[in-house]
Amino acid sequence: MLWEGLVGELRGDEVGAVLRDEGRVEVSALQPRPHRFTVEEYYRMGEAGVFAPGQRVELVEGEVVEMAPIGSSHADWVDNLNMLFARNVPAGVKVRVQNPLRLSDHSEPQPDLALLRPREQPYAEAHPSGPDTLLVVEVADTSLGYDREVKIPLYALRGVPEVWLFDIANGALEIFREPSADGYRVHLRPALDQVAAPAALPDLKVDLASLFAADAS
Repeated sequence: MLWEGLVGELRGDEVGAVLRDEGRVEVSALQPRPHRFTVEEYYRMGEAGVFAPGQRVELVEGEVVEMAPIGSSHADWVDNLNMLFARNVPAGVKVRVQNPLRLSDHSEPQPDLALLRPREQPYAEAHPSGPDTLLVVEVADTSLGYDREVKIPLYALRGVPEVWLFDIANGALEIFREPSADGYRVHLRPALDQVAAPAALPDLKVDLASLFAADAS
């Protein structure tokens, strides 16, 4: 039959759309592509119980990414940074810990910490976006490659002004500033005997030697 002969001639990577018009047969090739989830679909999946209770996931460029369990060292770093920032940020700046950051219709990661600028719309009504942040912090042990190669370029693309990446396995801090569509234009790696401060909050000084010494004790 004509249909069987046509199907036999199609390449394996084609999806044949067969149209008959006065004896002519035309084939339109449609390439399969993955579905990119929106934030709304992601939330409906959570409401429907798709994710196991306590499962740690985040949405990055339409893909649901399962995050590793939080180890004790990682948790201690986040706790120490949270206490340090909470004690020293100016009035009105909010310190957020491991909560969503709405970067686009297809991305809602959960950075370890974010310092948020005051805004008219209460954060109780909508998650912050990239420009709402003053600083985003990621604490990396096993997630170092993912944070550096996936999340930090995403933060740059979506207007997060500054990111600090604490590489706790290798004892280093990397600072990324001046976001652009091609990534951050400024990449700093301060020595551990220096004091670091976010560009938007110059009085928020972090003594790196004390911070890393506390981790080693």
